[in-house]
Amino acid sequence: MQNYKIRSVIINFNVDFLETILTISEITNNQRGKMAKKILGVIAGYVTMAVFIFLTFTVLYLILGADGSFEPGSYNVSTTWLVLSFLLGLIAAIIGGFICVLITKDRRVAIWLAGIVLVLGFVLAIPALCESEDERNKVREGEASNMEAMQNAKQPPITLILNPVIGAIGVFAGSRLWKEKKLET
Repeated sequence: MQNYKIRSVIINFNVDFLETILTISEITNNQRGKMAKKILGVIAGYVTMAVFIFLTFTVLYLILGADGSFEPGSYNVSTTWLVLSFLLGLIAAIIGGFICVLITKDRRVAIWLAGIVLVLGFVLAIPALCESEDERNKVREGEASNMEAMQNAKQPPITLILNPVIGAIGVFAGSRLWKEKKLET
């Protein structure tokens, strides 16, 4: 019953979100409107990525639990979590790039989104890369709540560098999914 409720919430959110995106894409075509449309496209693409990641990682943690998400007795993420998080991150980036171009009708705007993903990803990785050895080797005792897991999860340094790169590549790939409609003459 709880899975049905979660699916229902996700489906309703997605429908409402897509309706909002289609409304945004109908902004007037004057110069100011075109720039606003580009900015809104980048924001919508980034928000789409963030929401997708939050929802899928929450569901993934509920499925795997603490023992499947972390190495025994620590907050270091498991190999299973790493592989699935790379995959989900790539899917999120592809969807974000597609949404960005769907709104703006301009593939070049996805370069902005890819740049933001790359720069913010590197900036947000700095605190984790600068953690002390004691913080990296924090002991996990028993089950961890979803919030506790999010706050304490430790990824290998290389993944902190690769995630933004994969995200930028995914945004670019997602932008290529949009096809321009050609006018018949």
